[in-house]
Amino acid sequence: PSTRTAPLPGMPSPAAPGRYDSGPHPRGGRGSRNPRRRAGRGRRYLRTAAVLASVLVLGGAGTYVWADTQLNQEVDLGALGARVPAGEGTTYLVVGSDSREGLSEQDRKDLNTGSAEGRRTDSVILLHTGANGTTMVSLPRDSWVTLPPYVDPGTGRSYRATPDKLNAAFSLGGPDLLVRAVERNTGVRVDHYAEIGFAGFVGVVDALGGVDLCLGRPVRDKDSGANLPAGCQTLDGAEALAFVRQRKQEARGDLGRTRNQQRFLAALARKAATPATLADPSTSVPTLRAGLDTLIVDDGTELPDLMALFEAMRKATGGGGRQLNVPVADPDLRTPKGSAVQWDEARARALFAALREGRPPG
Repeated sequence: PSTRTAPLPGMPSPAAPGRYDSGPHPRGGRGSRNPRRRAGRGRRYLRTAAVLASVLVLGGAGTYVWADTQLNQEVDLGALGARVPAGEGTTYLVVGSDSREGLSEQDRKDLNTGSAEGRRTDSVILLHTGANGTTMVSLPRDSWVTLPPYVDPGTGRSYRATPDKLNAAFSLGGPDLLVRAVERNTGVRVDHYAEIGFAGFVGVVDALGGVDLCLGRPVRDKDSGANLPAGCQTLDGAEALAFVRQRKQEARGDLGRTRNQQRFLAALARKAATPATLADPSTSVPTLRAGLDTLIVDDGTELPDLMALFEAMRKATGGGGRQLNVPVADPDLRTPKGSAVQWDEARARALFAALREGRPPG
């Protein structure tokens, strides 16, 4: 089977000249002074006020100041060069990485994470929110896409655009190359980036006292360490991590795993958003601390943006939005890089166009 990647699934075919930009967008992107932008700024002020009020209730102004200073804003989206134009609404790229930072050798053994250095993606999610609701789209890490030209940060060697798995973008060029690859293959502008590692994920679940989940069948996976019985149960951090990482038992492999990840995020959001959790500093503050320990965001993301991200995720997973997988034509495409996931070109393009234009996906 063909492993071609052009035309790109999320972009017009062919891309028109000037399709990419790095400056203001005439339809309300960065730098626009139209009334819609001013209204958006007003909503941001209201959201910030709401966040401040919430934090004052939970732990005082000191908690807000502390949390704001703990943000690791190491990703510079403004330095990415030519990018697709800004669209309607706000789009977050949410990444779960397999970074072992913050884990001791014993932790790595207990969590079955292995000892690999560096970090790769375990989940890649586009979360879009706007006037027509919230949509969460999982992008399988084995998606067969075109990586944009890049420079190896370790050697300084330049590489041309090439077909590869989406996960390779993160492995080869970190968050910068991953953002560029997602934008190139979807045509959707990433407004904010948020990444959490293994330690942060486990810490958040444990700080919440575990997360309730009902399983229709036992889940067992030697590689991830999952060994869960059928039925309703409360997963601790280690069990939750094993559940969202396992895919050997899933009939659809990586696609089955993305469904499990969305399902678990829904349960996590429900638990974290309960009044009992939010009103109890002994739970909410440790949860916040655990999340911030391995969280990496872009330099334009502040605490109100994180709260908006959490609210969007809660809506998407709580019945007030949509949870989707990118449409797939072949879940087992044979490529020089091994088995990969080939997107359904026409349906994927329609989905991403809807996100860019702020329309409900079709």
